[in-house]
Parts: sequence; structure tokens; C-alpha cells
Amino acid sequence: MTFRFLGIIPNTLTDESPTIWLHEETGDLLIQSYKATEREVRECQEVGSIPGHSTDVPAHEAIIRLPAAMLRYIPRPDDSKGEAAGASTSA
Repeated sequence: MTFRFLGIIPNTLTDESPTIWLHEETGDLLIQSYKATEREVRECQEVGSIPGHSTDVPAHEAIIRLPAAMLRYIPRPDDSKGEAAGASTSA
């Protein structure tokens, strides 16, 4: 597997470091971030998604909170490299 580091939250501490990687073969994103609280999960379940789709979170999945500052590292179709080429820890 080939992964590429895309970014880490600016001004990160050494122990808390939301981070995004790209799997270069599949285009999948791997995201390390904060776990949603039980309250946040319940609220997401109340909002739901598409009609008829379960709101249960399977044991092999998780709802995470991705800080807004991390959105800049998510690749866009019109920007295949995004900010990843210049990824840093500074704002």
C-alpha cells in the first residue's frame, strides 16, 4: 500500500494530532481525529442520513470529529495535490 501524508492540524500538540493520509491507489482518506462524544453520536443518529438507512454505527465504524482547520488537506477534484505538497504544522 502506498500512503501519502496530507496534513496535520496546525499548531498540534505532540499527543493530540488529527492527521489525514491518502491511499494513493484507491484515493481513500485515512483520518486520525477526535472520537465523537456519545451525545454527538446520538444527535447524528437523530438527524439521520438517507431515508431507510440505519442510523446505528457498526462496531467496525466510528463517528469522528474533524476540526475545520483540517478541511484544507482534503483533496478536491480540481486540485489533485491540494495543500498536501506543502503540508505543515503551522497555520
